[in-house]
Amino acid sequence: MHPDLIDFGVFHLKTYGAMMALGFIAAWQMCAWLCKRDGRNVEALSNLLILMMAGGIVGARIAYVIEHWQTEFAGNLAEIVRIDKGGLMFYGGLIADAILFCGWCAAKKENPLDMGDLVCTVLPLGHAFGRVGCFFYGCCYGKVSANACAVRFPRLSPAWYEHYNQGLVGYNAGESLPVLPTQLFEAAAMLVLFAVLLAVYLKVRKRFAKGFVAGTYLVLYAAWRCVNEVLRGDPRATVGGILTIGQTISLAMAAIGLALVARAAVKRRSPK
Repeated sequence: MHPDLIDFGVFHLKTYGAMMALGFIAAWQMCAWLCKRDGRNVEALSNLLILMMAGGIVGARIAYVIEHWQTEFAGNLAEIVRIDKGGLMFYGGLIADAILFCGWCAAKKENPLDMGDLVCTVLPLGHAFGRVGCFFYGCCYGKVSANACAVRFPRLSPAWYEHYNQGLVGYNAGESLPVLPTQLFEAAAMLVLFAVLLAVYLKVRKRFAKGFVAGTYLVLYAAWRCVNEVLRGDPRATVGGILTIGQTISLAMAAIGLALVARAAVKRRSPK
């Protein structure tokens, strides 16, 4: 865990923010490469990605605040804007970006399924960097485990606070209990998903109607997220006391993704 990348006098750079920036740059560059390869307008897409980056952060923060309102923000409203301390919910950012994306496509008269195939191909690449940032900050940690890959986070980290509040460690304990590094699990899974989607975009996409890559992303990410939610050890709000919010949204994502894949497979793509 290393929350501060640079801490020099009045200049502070959080590792979490730096990793998010690197993820955006990596996804942006990959998207630009695909645009040039397909003869698309790189500048127009760059504007869209900048809009989605800002909107995604706002949406992710709003979702996190809603889920953790009682435990973190009800008595301390000033903390709502402190995203430098971490606290972003991916699904909130995804929903906000989906709204912005559809609005942008409508305004520019772009096919949302065609553009969705492009954006969803590079999305996991940026997501992977963000999850590494989560690990450096210490949020989104996993359950207590004796597994060889388990890690201990230092005193005053989110995992340490949770274990202290549960009476699992004392106030003078220098570390949390060993927990699964679910942040790194998801970072690795996102890199694999990016490789799969890139191969589908380059080799398979033209055999199907538009929306096939986007649908594949929704299905595969939703499946992974349902698994990873089981391994998470940080406080999770539930729906009906059974599924977490993340799992509930994942099921909806998977349903939409399956519909897109089925539509693309049935319609196929015109030879011309």
